[in-house]
Amino acid sequence: MQRRQFAAQAAAVITATAFAPMVFAQDRPARILVGFPPGGSVDVVARLLADKMRVSLGQNVIIDNKPGAAGRLALAELKRSPPDGSVLVFSPSGAMVIHPWLYSNLGYDPAKDFTPISLGSTFDFAVTAGPGAPAGDLKAVLAWMKANPGKANYATSGAGTVPHFAGQLLGQASGVPMTHVAYRGGAPAAQDLIGGQVPLMVDTASETIEHHRAGKVRILAVTGAQRSRALPDVPTLKEAGINVTADAFFGLYGPPGMSPELVARIDKAVADALRAPDVQDKIYALGLVPAHAGPAELATIQATHLKRWEMPIKNSGFKAES
Repeated sequence: MQRRQFAAQAAAVITATAFAPMVFAQDRPARILVGFPPGGSVDVVARLLADKMRVSLGQNVIIDNKPGAAGRLALAELKRSPPDGSVLVFSPSGAMVIHPWLYSNLGYDPAKDFTPISLGSTFDFAVTAGPGAPAGDLKAVLAWMKANPGKANYATSGAGTVPHFAGQLLGQASGVPMTHVAYRGGAPAAQDLIGGQVPLMVDTASETIEHHRAGKVRILAVTGAQRSRALPDVPTLKEAGINVTADAFFGLYGPPGMSPELVARIDKAVADALRAPDVQDKIYALGLVPAHAGPAELATIQATHLKRWEMPIKNSGFKAES
């Protein structure tokens, strides 16, 4: 009798241990790491989702900004975290689909070292002219750049980013050799655009949309397949006669080895958050699109974007410093 009781107790312990990753540790908050400073669009969206996820999960969820190395520091911490849902990362797609083509020693394999959980939003980029560019539409600005090659510069929030290579595609498709000017973030790039130090900027619409509305700069085109809901009067590059599209996404990831049950629970919390009208309105206001996809679809989207950027990056000859 005692032997059977002991065996039953042991089996219960083993079962509880095996399924421990299915629930959050209730004695500490879950952390969503953001590998960039507060205030940027990825940080804002992460905070919007976390506020709603707290309710769905019955668990405190905090945002922990861990800026550095273009998001790689946060992902390095995620890779070595336990698979219990206590540490997650909300990441721009560049870290998963651009970095593998740039770094010879990246330190992680985006397809193997993380657990995809949820797509959080999608977005494209704005091509914005400042007072350093002439009046007119995008074709007029590009014609001016071609006639003034010493002024044919475009700013982005950093080297080795999706906007960096989107700008290169724009230059190639329009026949205008443009020089990339990398900044440490979108805010300083936008300030130099407003100040006339650079004539053009390619980056997320959230970096320039308020300046556009205030008349300080002009968003000439967006890089997506269709017009932005936040900028309905602004054409796409294709509508402007340039055969280029470029988009990106934000995704929520966990460490390797998370149980399917836990992943499904967190994914549902994200889906619930993205259905909230106030969350949708705030994401749209940033020039982004609230968009949900589950783990399998996020993995497929990631693989598609990874393949899409391979040749543009290789053809550019750009290599990031480790």
